Amino acid sequence: MTAAARGRPTLTERRRQETRLEIAEAAAHLFSDQGYDATTVEDIASAAGISLRTFYRYCAAKEDALTPVLTAGVGQLVEQLAARPLEEPLTSAVQAAFDTSTSPRRLADVERARRLIRVMGSVPAIRMRWMAAGRDMQDRLVPVLSARTGASQGSLEVRLLASALIDAITVAMEHWARQDEPEDIAELTRRALDYLRIDEL
Repeated sequence: MTAAARGRPTLTERRRQETRLEIAEAAAHLFSDQGYDATTVEDIASAAGISLRTFYRYCAAKEDALTPVLTAGVGQLVEQLAARPLEEPLTSAVQAAFDTSTSPRRLADVERARRLIRVMGSVPAIRMRWMAAGRDMQDRLVPVLSARTGASQGSLEVRLLASALIDAITVAMEHWARQDEPEDIAELTRRALDYLRIDEL
C-alpha cells in the first residue's frame, strides 16, 4: 500500500512541505531582524539556501513566504482543545490549549517572536494572510466548540464563540508584542479570555 493510499504524505509532498517551512523560517527571521521593507526576495532565497526560481515556485511574492508560519498554529490549538476534558471550563481549556500549542513564550527567541508579530500586524499584505489564518482557525474550532457546548455547529452562538476566542487570543498577542516591557503572554491571554466571560454562557 502506498503512502497516499494510507493517508500519509508521499516523500515528494514531505520534501515540498519542508521547503515551504524553510522559506517561511528564513523569511520570519529576516522580517523580524531587519524589517519587512528592507528584506528582498533574494535575501529570503539566499537565507533558505534555494534559488530565486525555486522561491517563486513556492511563493508568488515575499508576503506569501510566511504562510506556513501563519497557519502552523491553526491545527495545533484546535487539536489541543479537542483533547481537553469536556467537563473542564472552556476558559481553562482554551488557555491550556494555547499554552501547549501556539503560545509565543514557547519559542527560543521571544524577542524575535514579538518583532515578527509586529510585522504581521503592521504590513497590510501579511495582515490579510494572518486574518485568513484566523478565519480558518475559527472554522476548525466550530465542531470542537459544538461538542463542548452541545449547540449545533450551524448555530449563531457557536460561530460567534469561535470568532470571539480567536479575536481574544489575537488581540492579546498583538498587545504583548507592542509593549515596551511585556507582561507574560499567558497572563494577558487569561485576562482576555476572562473578559469574555465565556464560562457564564
